[in-house]
Amino acid sequence: MKKQPTQLAYLLPNFFTASSIFAGIYSMISAIEGNFALAAWMVLLSLIFDGLDGRVARLTNTCSRFGVEFDSLADIVAFGAAPAILLYLYVGHDFGRFGIMASALFVIFGGIRLARFNVMTGENEPSVFIGVPIPTAAVFISILVLLFEKYSFLAEYKVVILLIALLVAVLMVSNIRYPSFKKVDMGKKHIRRVFVVIVAVAMIFFIYPVEGFATFFTLYILYGPLRSVVTLSKRSRLLK
Repeated sequence: MKKQPTQLAYLLPNFFTASSIFAGIYSMISAIEGNFALAAWMVLLSLIFDGLDGRVARLTNTCSRFGVEFDSLADIVAFGAAPAILLYLYVGHDFGRFGIMASALFVIFGGIRLARFNVMTGENEPSVFIGVPIPTAAVFISILVLLFEKYSFLAEYKVVILLIALLVAVLMVSNIRYPSFKKVDMGKKHIRRVFVVIVAVAMIFFIYPVEGFATFFTLYILYGPLRSVVTLSKRSRLLK
């Protein structure tokens, strides 16, 4: 007979979800105080907590409708409002209404992305994402801030972050497909290869954390549109 999880076990994944919200709020406070680097790192910390809550829920067999809804509300705070505040205070306020629009659209389109994900997703985890996931979009913007903070010569090109934020916001509500790493084949046949890749990537991130994350998320963001272009190109050739 399968043992039922205790009531206390149900609190564990929700604790990580609450921690994600806390990190998002701390990010906003840090941005308001002008500590943009800390604000950006807090968004990355939210991503870690966001990844843990679902996995802990599945491991402890404590998945619930409440947990799903709580996670979505946490995401709009940590990956919608927090990066939008960081975006506006770091660069948006220098561009008036355009800065307000870019920051607002990031949250609005992020909310639409979350709502669509909740409606389309059943009990099983999807093998692909339709549109850029909002946590990925939020972390990408935060990494750009860290990159611009680290390399001072980029300061005069801050408007690029606003333009990229608008592009990523549109990609969130697009129908472009992105890979989900939640279903990576971890069978015995591939486990050694996956382990070697993870260790190699971890070492690169350890030596060059900002540059490593920036490269990884840039490649991930570009993968979707490039894959769509290749797919359309193949289809057009077949139709000729």
